[in-house]
Amino acid sequence: MQMDLKAFEAEAMTLPVSQRAMLAQHLLASLDDVEEQENENLWLEEAGRRYEAYKAGSLPARNAFEAIAEMRTRL
Repeated sequence: MQMDLKAFEAEAMTLPVSQRAMLAQHLLASLDDVEEQENENLWLEEAGRRYEAYKAGSLPARNAFEAIAEMRTRL
């Protein structure tokens, strides 16, 4: 039986900090095992979702030059 992501997150948040940290470390380490092609496919899927959200008007866009200029002022 597959656990719903929200239910899993809620369950994980009840763990003590040390156990949550260990879980986070294991989850992050598991991402290192992703094959290069799989990683590329995941990024392509994410880019597609973001583009569709942008076209639907649910994801705002910014001028790249303005965003870069703002980031430079923060450095």
